[in-house]
Formats: sequence, C-alpha cells, structure tokens
Amino acid sequence: MIQLANVNKKFGQRLAVDDLSFTVERGEIFGLLGHNGAGKSTAIGMMLGQVWPTAGEIKICGHDVTANRSAALQNVGAIFETPVFYDYLSGWKNLEILSTYTAPTPKARIREVIDWVGLTGREQSKVRTYSHGMRTRLALAQALLPKPELLILDEPSDGLDPEGIHEMRQTILRLQRELGLTILLSSHLLNEVDQLCTRIAILQRGKKVFEGSVAQVKSDAGRVALKTPDFARATQLLRERGLISATSQDRYIALVNGHTTAEIIQCLVTAGIPVEGIWQYEQTVEDFYLNLVKPPVLESN
Repeated sequence: MIQLANVNKKFGQRLAVDDLSFTVERGEIFGLLGHNGAGKSTAIGMMLGQVWPTAGEIKICGHDVTANRSAALQNVGAIFETPVFYDYLSGWKNLEILSTYTAPTPKARIREVIDWVGLTGREQSKVRTYSHGMRTRLALAQALLPKPELLILDEPSDGLDPEGIHEMRQTILRLQRELGLTILLSSHLLNEVDQLCTRIAILQRGKKVFEGSVAQVKSDAGRVALKTPDFARATQLLRERGLISATSQDRYIALVNGHTTAEIIQCLVTAGIPVEGIWQYEQTVEDFYLNLVKPPVLESN
C-alpha cells in the first residue's frame, strides 16, 4: 500500500529526510515514530503529495505520487496537521461541503461515517461548540468519507484526554478490523503505538534507525527482572558465579548464555539471599524506543 525507496527531502541546506525507505503492507497498522523534528510529518507530507521529495520514489496504492498524484491518493483518507473547519457551520454541513472537494457524497454515507466516529446526536451542532476530541472525530469522519482503503493519521490522539485517547484507539482498531483498512499512524504516544501497531519504523534526524514488528521489539530473551531486598549483594554473587553478564537500573540482569532463572534462584537462596520475584522481561515499544535513541548505561564485568 505504501512504498518509499531512498527518499530525501532538503529544505535549503537542511536535510529533513535522509535516504528513507520502508513499506506498509495491506491490512496492517504501521507506526511511524520519532521525536519532534525527526522527519515524520515531512515524510507524510510527501506521501500525500503536499511536499515534493528532493530524491527517491514514493508509491501509494501502486501509483507514483509525484507522477500521478490523483491516482495515488484516490483511495486514501488522511488526518494531517491541524484540521480546519467552518466553525460557524454544523458538523454535518462541514462534511457536506468538504466532500464536494473530491466527489458528491450521498447523505447515507455522511450518516454512516458520523455513526462510525461517534458524533451521532451532535452532527447538527455548530463546530465552534465542539470539544477538541469532537473536532478530532469530525476530522476522522472527513477522512472516511471517500471510502478509503488506506488511512494516514498524523498524531490523531494529540491533545486528547485519557478518555479521548482510549476512544480513538478503539475506533482505529475497529476500522482496521471491520473495514479492513490499512493504517499508517504517526504518534509520539508510544503506549498507544504498542497497543495498536503490528510493525513500526523509527526515525532519528531524518534517517530510519529501525523497521520491524512490534513482536520483534518486545522479545528481549537475555534480560530478566530480579526483585530482591539486596540487589547489589545478589548481583555481585551472580557475577562471581558467572551467571550474569550485566545489570541495569538496580532491577534487571542479563543472563550469560546457557544459564536459566532456576539457576539464579538456587544460587541466591542457597546463599541466604531472598528472591521476591524473578521473571522474563518483555520490552515495551517505549523501552525499545528510548534505548535506541539514548542507549542505557549497563554495568558490565
């Protein structure tokens, strides 16, 4: 559905996107991550034909965006940057007007998307009376009007309260599950990405530093969480016995290859050191992201 190949974008002498390549497959929810200024919005702008690449190729739904923008974006809906509406008109009237920019939309379709995004009962209210969350849902309704196959969402939960974030997450999952949409999601809310996405790419200073599955991110087989009243004494003994190679944050240990948590427990209990808990650590997307952009300091032998 999306294919970027060796894409560069320069603004004057500043390289905002540097040799960026990744693919988004049909039916998946793909997360594009990075700090402010990492190049996420520039990359999305190029996918939508609003920013022209300096070099490289961008294909959306099989069509080159720079050569045939209308065909590339025919089946694409998007929330990009801050949505703008006519505040003095109702949500329904806004959708009617905005739909005419592409193609006339039947009233039944407008009703359908209003129901989908949870604005039923407020569609005739003026947009100036809408909360931030309601405006976001209206933007999503606009993106859904043309019955897209691909949905591109740039920070869809930005500025929402916890309840609004939860509702947006459930809506995105329902759209992917029930309508079979492919979704590209740019977000700085890493916990949301953890719960929504199947694969992610991470940008840093315009370059891709990782692309892979969330399952791959969460696997960290050599890292174990150890809870004991005297972590320093416990880990000193485990180092002396050759069972661990490193520790971090007074909580985690890295097992030497071939050794098990059962051996850790036996060693500590035999030495009279209580073990309150020990478990295989499952890395979150947030942990992975922070370790990648700013690697933690490990105390090794």
